[in-house]
Amino acid sequence: MIILEILKYTLPSVVVFLTAYFILKQVFDNQKERHQAELKNQLIIENSKLLTPARMQAYERMVLFLERIAPLRLVLRQNQADLNVVQFQKKLIQVVREEFEHNLSQQLYISSKAWNMVFQAKEEVISIINTAANQLKPEDSSAQLGKLIINAEEFLKKPIVKGAIDMLREELKFNLG
Repeated sequence: MIILEILKYTLPSVVVFLTAYFILKQVFDNQKERHQAELKNQLIIENSKLLTPARMQAYERMVLFLERIAPLRLVLRQNQADLNVVQFQKKLIQVVREEFEHNLSQQLYISSKAWNMVFQAKEEVISIINTAANQLKPEDSSAQLGKLIINAEEFLKKPIVKGAIDMLREELKFNLG
């Protein structure tokens, strides 16, 4: 009898307690999820504030790299009258590779497609240099090699360096909205 009397008073209390517990747990879980979503949004906003300038700088650096390896600018900037074809060829290729290696980290901030285009531009410039050098004798002057390199670029339908720069510009416009 006493057990029934105790159950009569405690059972409703236990049911009320469990109901309140599960309702409050659900409320707190929802509140926790909302708070985590707000924190995540704030983190995304803060990251974009930090990442946007870095991405813009990466695009700037890649355009500068491409401008520096454009055959005309490269030849004019590196030309030395006392070099022969082989020496000038090696110097030009070394400069292109060093410039590229200096900018390797920028691939983190631009798309894979843009990075591949930049890489292809570098490879094409090296190919133009090698092809022009193969048309001359090793003892010919650097001026002759420079002239062939510049002429080779003019005959391309769309120079890849210009194409890569155009792609970087379009991608940056798209990313900035």
